[in-house]
Amino acid sequence: MSFDSLGLSEPLLRAVNELGYSSPTPIQRQAIPAVLKGGDLLAGAQTGTGKTAGFTLPILQRLSQLAPAATAKRPVRALILTPTRELAAQVEESVRAYGKYLKLKSTVMFGGVGINPQIDALKRGVDIGVATPGRLLDHMQQRTIDLSQLEILVLDEADRMLDMGFIHDIKRVLAKLPPKRQNLLFSATFSDEIKALADGLLDSPALIEVARRNTTAETVDQKIYPVDRDRKRELLTHLIRANNWFQVLVFTRTKHGANRLAEQLTRDGISALAIHGNKSQSARTRALAEFKDQTLQVLVATDIAARGIDIDQLPHVVNFDLPNVPEDYVHRIGRTGRAGAEGEAVSLVCVDEHILLRDIERLIKRKIVREVVPGFEPDPHAKPEPILRRSGQQQRGAPREGAPRRDGGQGQARREGEGRREGESRRDGAPKGQSRDARASNGASGNGQPSRDGRGHKPAAAKPNHGAGSAPRRSGDASTAGHAAAPRGKGGNPGALLGGKPRIDGAPARRDRVRSEERGR
Repeated sequence: MSFDSLGLSEPLLRAVNELGYSSPTPIQRQAIPAVLKGGDLLAGAQTGTGKTAGFTLPILQRLSQLAPAATAKRPVRALILTPTRELAAQVEESVRAYGKYLKLKSTVMFGGVGINPQIDALKRGVDIGVATPGRLLDHMQQRTIDLSQLEILVLDEADRMLDMGFIHDIKRVLAKLPPKRQNLLFSATFSDEIKALADGLLDSPALIEVARRNTTAETVDQKIYPVDRDRKRELLTHLIRANNWFQVLVFTRTKHGANRLAEQLTRDGISALAIHGNKSQSARTRALAEFKDQTLQVLVATDIAARGIDIDQLPHVVNFDLPNVPEDYVHRIGRTGRAGAEGEAVSLVCVDEHILLRDIERLIKRKIVREVVPGFEPDPHAKPEPILRRSGQQQRGAPREGAPRRDGGQGQARREGEGRREGESRRDGAPKGQSRDARASNGASGNGQPSRDGRGHKPAAAKPNHGAGSAPRRSGDASTAGHAAAPRGKGGNPGALLGGKPRIDGAPARRDRVRSEERGR
């Protein structure tokens, strides 16, 4: 099957062809016709399946064919919400690439950078907006964005947005949107929370599920290298040099570990940079650009910061540290072997991580091949040591990852995902009367880029009674009850998918997908 058979217009087909794509992926074959029909859609697709083109292409076609309402200013007609800054930038880049031959305008809105350029773009008129929830609410509160003419809403990686604590922000956004619109929800997993969100948002949606949850691609070659904990960096350097690896994405458990590993690899003569929530947005953008351009050999990342990395032919993923949450192993290695391409995912496993490895293999229902590298044989008498979750607390013997904590495990995830929202309780010392715009730019350099942590101020020291890593409660967020409930969409009972029995996995939602280590050890 080719893109020609999906009903796309000639300008879109020309752009797709120029980008080198000839055959649609399974999610694209099903999603594009469904979206073109104008109905709601609930799609289950993991990262790397081509889902971005699955909704951007038909959205571009629908907007180009449907005349906008007669208004003095070009209204926002399509809104795409994503959990992280990098993913928002990636999606908007795809919108521009696919729509290069259409007279449609788009812009991206996220935190960590000045808000004024985004306001200017909105004033000039935008057809398609791509945003993170927090920054979108800033625009809505300042009335710098008009969503009264919105025709299409997309929630991309909805499960990640819920995991990162954005459910209340999403509900606040939904309450302000026109009730008559097309809704598209994409999620890698279908938890009870996702089903509840879909029930309140979607009206008799088409259901697409092209990738079963917690499965790994057959095109990814998975391998385990047993090694002593203090020789992991040495082994990684050996593997990169011996195999002439380039464009290697390396995952660490903590931000501090990412910084240290990048510095050590650089000293070994391997170009490497770290990307995580404490990096400024300009540094994160620069590192991603160099990695995609293959001028940077190794990118060391934490799970949250890596979510915006979208490279079709990423050849190598390395788990320097195994994730504490087994499902995150699937998400990590899913960044290679995309769209049928071959990929390699290796994990450096020490004695401390044997239980984590057991849990991963139990999840994916397969035994991962072990290979001992000569010269790096692990000490058979080594004793496991507890993996620190954060300073002063151990993983084993402490509450298990995934158990609810006082902060819900969401504070740091939100900050890594898009930065502190303007209007939140301030910890940057901004004068009380200072405007949101000024606070957003506080500490920025002359070119408008933020410094230090991407939010324009030094990271604040932990304060008592907020819970580890949790941010102070924002004004108006005193309780869940204080938020507007999500609208019911266009009527009916969307929960009764496919005759009342959704063909989706009802596994319990995991409220603490983001590891506590990401809270800054």
